[in-house]
Amino acid sequence: MQRLQGFILGAEKNDDSYARVYEGAMYDAFAAETVYEAVYWQDGIGFEVTKSKKNEPARPTVTVRVAFDALGNEEDEDMKRLKHYLLNLQTNDETYKPIYEGKMLATLITQSGEPMEFPEEHREPIYWEKDSDNGIRAGIGYEYSQTNKLAKDKPTVKVRIPAEKLGDVPLPDWDDTDMTVKNAFSAQVAAAADFCHRQFLSLIKELNLALYNRSRPEKENGAYYFPEPGGEILPRNAAYFRVCMPKYYENGNGITVYIRDGDQEKFKPKLYLCLTLQVQLPAKKHEKAMRMLCKDLPGAVTEFVRNFDTEGFRAAVKLAQTQENIRRFLQSSPYCAFIANGSILPRDSKTGGAMADAVPFKAPSGTEIEIAGIRGMGIRRGVTVITGGGYSGKSTVLDALACGVYNHCVGDGRELVIADETAVSIAAEDGRAVKNLNISPFIKWIPGGDTADFSTSHASGSTSQAANIMEAVENGARLLLIDEDRSATNFMIRDKLMKALIKREPITPFTDRVQELSDGGRGISTILVIGGSGEYLGVADAVYLMDAFEMYDVTEEAKALAVSQGIGGEISCEKADWRVERILERAHFSPYPDGRGSEKLVIPEKMEYILIGDEAIDLRGLYQMLTPGQRTAAGFILRDMMVREKEEAFVLSERLDAMMEKLEREGLDCVYSSIFTDCGRFFDLPRKQDIAAAVARMRHLTYKR
Repeated sequence: MQRLQGFILGAEKNDDSYARVYEGAMYDAFAAETVYEAVYWQDGIGFEVTKSKKNEPARPTVTVRVAFDALGNEEDEDMKRLKHYLLNLQTNDETYKPIYEGKMLATLITQSGEPMEFPEEHREPIYWEKDSDNGIRAGIGYEYSQTNKLAKDKPTVKVRIPAEKLGDVPLPDWDDTDMTVKNAFSAQVAAAADFCHRQFLSLIKELNLALYNRSRPEKENGAYYFPEPGGEILPRNAAYFRVCMPKYYENGNGITVYIRDGDQEKFKPKLYLCLTLQVQLPAKKHEKAMRMLCKDLPGAVTEFVRNFDTEGFRAAVKLAQTQENIRRFLQSSPYCAFIANGSILPRDSKTGGAMADAVPFKAPSGTEIEIAGIRGMGIRRGVTVITGGGYSGKSTVLDALACGVYNHCVGDGRELVIADETAVSIAAEDGRAVKNLNISPFIKWIPGGDTADFSTSHASGSTSQAANIMEAVENGARLLLIDEDRSATNFMIRDKLMKALIKREPITPFTDRVQELSDGGRGISTILVIGGSGEYLGVADAVYLMDAFEMYDVTEEAKALAVSQGIGGEISCEKADWRVERILERAHFSPYPDGRGSEKLVIPEKMEYILIGDEAIDLRGLYQMLTPGQRTAAGFILRDMMVREKEEAFVLSERLDAMMEKLEREGLDCVYSSIFTDCGRFFDLPRKQDIAAAVARMRHLTYKR
């Protein structure tokens, strides 16, 4: 209204055209140009001034704009402050700076009831809903932050829902003294958050369906972004439990708030379910943006709370408890993996979910055990071979076991396929970098090099597979998963004829080491899928045959065949030195490219790479880093470790242990930084083994032994 007042007061005495009022000229500092808008705002109410008739400029038509959502008694609604910011934005303003600042004028009300004379300016971009809908909305907050400097019109919104609103369900334990959720990465807590994630996703899809217009881009339509998980359950920053402070003030008019001195009892920390999403606000449509943020999104949250599936929540947590019981059993038993009867292992190529009409898994005769009331196949520690003809399902079983390092949700089909959580999928990886690694158990010598301290920028199939196994040993793997189809043939086998013919062979095939890994003091089991070589029948502890997705125990038959063909027997090679003792040097462990003063971190969503500093880390060989969110989190974790590391040399595993503790204590977002514009915003927790494997693929690092 000051702009309108200036036009009127600045007019000449005899000027009755009111031309400046009708033009509404104003300078847009962000666009660096003059724009014209004859709408004048006060307290979120707009006054549009237009000529009534061409010859009557002194008799304007005034259209008053009052947002529909602003009608009624909303004095106690904190969302009114958010509406205030949106309604007072200039038409061309796409920075949305006021909502990120969350400026409030806070007046302290003393115990005697007197207000302080001068209010203080507070900045808190959290907007709370009023007590409505029979208390459903009360205490729900919306925290806004700028995703990055290039996404000012695409805020990150964290919805805080008091956990008690979810009803009579088992909630995580938490501590109000140190503001932490206990065992935040445990199976039960992860499953609880995952269930909420999937429930809320369906409502976000409905909102996006209402906004969708195929003739216009999302930047014009507006959109909500909330990641869709696969069947695996992972700690994610899209849905998690956190201890936060509740709203600590009362609303006044506009952006004025009141804080009552001494009334702290109701402001104690509370447990919240936090849902993180991004919102693409429609360009130059602030009223639509206000409807999206102040009506549609809160409406979806209200529906989520009102119709929350408590029975489904309990079922998800109960399944997680069963999964955890099986994992604990495996840790102290003769078994390294378990596949429950009735599991659906084949995947639908389009959806990634369980394949319809697939053959349910059934434990082969003699292998069935019962764990936590569940019957299925127990795979014993040692060397296990799974064989069969083409398309028989053997690789499907191995893939299910590889994913069995993670728990899965109800309905996935692999809910009770559980593998040792340290299991690593091993394959040949031509072209990967290897630095200062002992691969001598498999490669005895190499021209011009030392296989006990081996480095290359372009490993062959055999040296890369040897490196992958030795790094798994270094990172504490207790189970290796190997598919013949993804392996280097000369690394996997060498039959008696070739051994007799080739006198000078540097490669010790895996057949000669696999039992040594198992019973030679390392305690590392191996499950192999073999379709074209009988060499492993002589060294296997158990052999299973797949036929039309049904599994049979053929151990005795396979051993008899091996003996009849002279396969197996004594291994002639010497015992290996399995030690991997590397200390990483900080010199090139940095997010700063050489010669530049600014950091670089790029994580393409649809490519399996992390570009950080001078490194382009190829993650395609990390088959158990399943999701874009895991890759994004891994990149930010590495960047955080790089900038915080002060020691000149350190043991990577120790730093990763400390990082995992920090992430569980402070949340995944503790490593996020908005300075990187080419990275996603959603994190899924990667395994420590996979982060270490990513570091091992960096080409510029140096180690000392």
